[in-house]
Amino acid sequence: MIPSRALVLLAILPLALAAATLADRTLLLPMLAADLGIALVAALDALLARRPLVTVKRHAPAVLSIGRPNLVTLEVRSSARRRLDVSVTDDLFDTAACDDLPARLTLPPRSFATARYHLRPTRRGAHVLGDHHVRYLSPLGLWIRQVTVPEATPVKVYPDVQAVRAYELMARQDRDPAAIKSSRRRGGESEFERLREYRRGDEFRSIDWKATARRQKIISREYQLESNQTLMFLLDAGRLMTARTAGLSLFDHALNATLMLSHVAARGGDLVGLLAFADGIKSYAPPAGGAGAARRVIQAGYDLHPDLVETDYAAAFEHVGLRVRKRSLVVLFTQVVDEVAAAELLRLMRGVMPRHLPLMVILRDVEIDAMVEGPDEGPYLRGAAAELATFRDRLVRDLKRQGALVLDVAPAQLTPALINRYLEIKARHLL
Repeated sequence: MIPSRALVLLAILPLALAAATLADRTLLLPMLAADLGIALVAALDALLARRPLVTVKRHAPAVLSIGRPNLVTLEVRSSARRRLDVSVTDDLFDTAACDDLPARLTLPPRSFATARYHLRPTRRGAHVLGDHHVRYLSPLGLWIRQVTVPEATPVKVYPDVQAVRAYELMARQDRDPAAIKSSRRRGGESEFERLREYRRGDEFRSIDWKATARRQKIISREYQLESNQTLMFLLDAGRLMTARTAGLSLFDHALNATLMLSHVAARGGDLVGLLAFADGIKSYAPPAGGAGAARRVIQAGYDLHPDLVETDYAAAFEHVGLRVRKRSLVVLFTQVVDEVAAAELLRLMRGVMPRHLPLMVILRDVEIDAMVEGPDEGPYLRGAAAELATFRDRLVRDLKRQGALVLDVAPAQLTPALINRYLEIKARHLL
């Protein structure tokens, strides 16, 4: 029980009488009577409020998306014969944030109401949503009754599965997501898929004039991309990938992009696999296709986190060389800031290229870019930032000169840029 504002204000009366007894001793008995009366009323009110009147039931998705607002619903039910103004909150796990709690709602007599809040997790893995804590006034309003309703709801925080659901919805409606619509690629003219209405950006040579004449509107031929190819994702989980931008680590940005491209590729009939590594191999999911391919990639990486260790690129490429025999698009997500690691990557890229097609994804440090362009930075900071930017540009040029594909992109633009590059590689038949 917590004293309410009404009880605190009532307690002022005997305090005033106590101060007055210093001047008039005849007020001693009224003061004691006021104390006793308030104590009896407060005790009676506490006795009336001893029985809990509220229950709570939580409805939460079993899978949450990292960095996204995930809807959680609370069904709050009252057994009281009076109206209750209720405040309810939940025990969240440590790496979850919420701006909607405590939730406040009004419960009619013997009725229920629904409260909603949005949970934003910042770390992947298995977690538990804990007990509910409910507060409401006692019958006479002198106490705030606090009730703890035990409940434990296990949840798993995955990479950004909400983006996958949005893409799937658009795909079913025959619409491309806006982020990749401009770079949509189609296959060669020998791989006819279907006829459809002409869209802005279609090549004029794809127009089917016979179908256009029959239907009295412009009809285009659509060609499918070659399927049954292999994508192998290599995720660097070393110390440089622990850096955070836009509330997520670079590793999380890479994992989100991996999930999205895995779904796009598997939906197009390709095989997808995952290898996460740091100073050794952390997780491996062999290339597989079908409806569950993206799910297997998620399960292999949803509880992985980057470590403060040096990255062993050689172990990762050796593992790929031994396990992946079919020619594949090897997508490496990493961050490089020193000459030694850059030289090793150049050597390994040259070694893998005869069998596989490597695509190196370098995540740009947006803070470094801002320092280079920012007029308010001191000359020393701008000079150091410019040196790092020059090093990265030189590494990109060297990799391209060796024949490797490179995607140098900011984390916020990683997913659409990666999907566009994948579609371009497929359309150019580089695999």
